[in-house]
Amino acid sequence: HPPSLSMTVRPRLLAAVALGISLVPSGSFALPAGEERPNVLMILADDLGYSDLGCYGSEIPTPNLDRLAAGGVRFTQCTNTSKCFPSRASLLTGCYAQAIGMDRSPAKIVGAPTIGELLREAGYRTLFSGKHHGTENPYDRGFDRYFGLRDGACNYFNPGLAREGEPAPAQKRKDRAWCVDGETLRPFTPTSPDFYTTDAFTDAALGWLEEYAEEERPFFLYVSYNAPHDPLQAPQVDIDRHVGVYEAGYEVIRGARWMRQREMGMFGEGVSLSEEDHPEWSTLPAEEQADQVLRMQVYAAMVDRMDRNIGRLITKLEQLGELDNTLILFASDNGGSAEIVKIGKGEIGNIDRWSSLGGRWANVSNTPLRKYKNHSFEGGICTPLIVHGPGIVGDPGGFIREPCHLFDLVPTFLELGAAERPDTWSGERAAPLAGTSLVPLLEGKPFTRTEPIFYEWGRGRAVRNGRWKLVTPKKGAPWELYDLEKDRVESVDVAAEHPEVVTRLAGAWDRWREAVNQ
Repeated sequence: HPPSLSMTVRPRLLAAVALGISLVPSGSFALPAGEERPNVLMILADDLGYSDLGCYGSEIPTPNLDRLAAGGVRFTQCTNTSKCFPSRASLLTGCYAQAIGMDRSPAKIVGAPTIGELLREAGYRTLFSGKHHGTENPYDRGFDRYFGLRDGACNYFNPGLAREGEPAPAQKRKDRAWCVDGETLRPFTPTSPDFYTTDAFTDAALGWLEEYAEEERPFFLYVSYNAPHDPLQAPQVDIDRHVGVYEAGYEVIRGARWMRQREMGMFGEGVSLSEEDHPEWSTLPAEEQADQVLRMQVYAAMVDRMDRNIGRLITKLEQLGELDNTLILFASDNGGSAEIVKIGKGEIGNIDRWSSLGGRWANVSNTPLRKYKNHSFEGGICTPLIVHGPGIVGDPGGFIREPCHLFDLVPTFLELGAAERPDTWSGERAAPLAGTSLVPLLEGKPFTRTEPIFYEWGRGRAVRNGRWKLVTPKKGAPWELYDLEKDRVESVDVAAEHPEVVTRLAGAWDRWREAVNQ
């Protein structure tokens, strides 16, 4: 395998043309001799908080992700849009959600190719299992195979209609779109009583790895879990694994996570813990404590089970002899969620109850950051990113502290996959790539981002440029300015001390917002 991740794109494409190799995918595609490119396994979690993995400070056992972190790198400032569907659209396209029609509600991606379309054109086998959160089937957008939830959330045990002998599944809607390759099912009612979405998404991915094991071309496999997004649901055996942990309460769990983060070197001495957003545990009635304990037990079970499924993927890659030539990435689409949904009267965790984690535990989930999903503060937009694989140099098990965004992954994949992106798409000029390849960071080389990173979701707005972050909780509210090199948890607004920075960044945000839809 090549000793470096760096690849020169155009010569490889020209060589393929010279050798008469079609860039249109076919079952017999083969790369030129000596041109082996890495497989890519992209894993995405849903509403997972900043500190919810063991390697980011959690008490939740995540040995498989911890293993990837120990042999790879962890990003401390990977950001997203603070909302599921625009984050996922940015990951698939490398564009701002505002530029591709995915910033207001789940829709079709317009004006830009997906990474599936680009890598399939470059000769990759493209596979997608899991949650999409849009209105079009990924099978029609460049993925050779797709199995999963096209919608945004569903019952983990049964996304469809009630099965004989079982309670009716708690649902927001019973007609959630589920796709199996080119077929869209409304509803999708699995026949097995042992169905669980996290397992099913992994099963599909493992089946494809076996099916295409003899192919010479590399694969791009996107496994997009819906865990641990609500509803809080997990098999009872998994819930029982976390009995006795969360009776200690919010302060103890949050403080222990913060201590572990400090001990592992995630933050320097000058970083503090953000203000708590929960009541004192001892003031809660016993019944409320029991309710809150169970919610966090189920949430931990969902994260735990996702990690064990990721372990199944790693084991399969090892069995196929592909682990050493597979770049594995793990991220979350936004921070821990304070959203509340209440459906059904069953026990929390069961098929007939839709319950949520809530803001108190979300505050713990996002330790040490401020706020949570749907906010432009760090607790909403900053989540884990682990990268493990061939060619990574530097400090295995260490940290990369450079700010980045999920839209940086597409240019990264294009560079690794020796693929190009056309200037036009569907007969029109393609929306510009917002991201910058992270390959130099993975190689321990100098990295330059030429533009600030902009954020907008709901009422929140923000712009990040180097050490400075300008943010406002809602339109019309004053801009707040934070020096994230000194104040990682956005506790001291320094806008009054640096009016010139506020003016410059606010103007940049306004110009970006005006231009991004053009």
